[in-house]
Amino acid sequence: MLELIRNVLHNLYDVQGLIQWGGTLLVCVIVFVETGLFVGFFLPGDSLLVTAGVFSATGVLKIGTLVPVVTLCAFAGDQLGYWIGRRAGQAIYRRQDSAFFKRRYLERARAFYEKYGGKTVILARFVPIVRTFCPPVAGAAQMRYARYVAYDVVGACCWGAGLVLAGYFLGSVVPNISQRIHWVIAVVVILSLLPAVIGAMRSRSSKPEAFPLGRSTQE
Repeated sequence: MLELIRNVLHNLYDVQGLIQWGGTLLVCVIVFVETGLFVGFFLPGDSLLVTAGVFSATGVLKIGTLVPVVTLCAFAGDQLGYWIGRRAGQAIYRRQDSAFFKRRYLERARAFYEKYGGKTVILARFVPIVRTFCPPVAGAAQMRYARYVAYDVVGACCWGAGLVLAGYFLGSVVPNISQRIHWVIAVVVILSLLPAVIGAMRSRSSKPEAFPLGRSTQE
């Protein structure tokens, strides 16, 4: 069983292999699941999008299709997460930990939301794990839907289209970068983990606060 899990995780984080095997469709499915379902918190969102952009520059994927479809899936995934939180309400905070749900991740997303308010919908896109759990937190806090949609459109464009286009730019200006894609992935992973590391360091030096579970005042 452990060997099976190890093989599954290895294949999931082989973003180059995923793109070459599943193409644009698989990229979009991963983006949707990571942003819309609790089970997607471990998926390689940032590195996948940048790598997809790099391979678009080499002709493996079509950039004209990839950018709008990825953006749409990122938006749709967040919408699903929001309505899960809206319908489930405070019940999601009482849910027990499982292989595909960690309450501490939900608490981290709630703290992020309470700190940054509506801007969280945009900022959380660039923070692994938080981007998965933030939409249901916003829904459970009953953030005004029209406001949420406005932020979400901006977030989906900045994260989905932005990272793909960043990868496409790299692939266009750096010769043979696709042959050094592992270095690109490593840099993206490090950059994506920086906010979590900085947040953890700050949290150690400050006293934890209690956050309300009711209707959000950050609308």
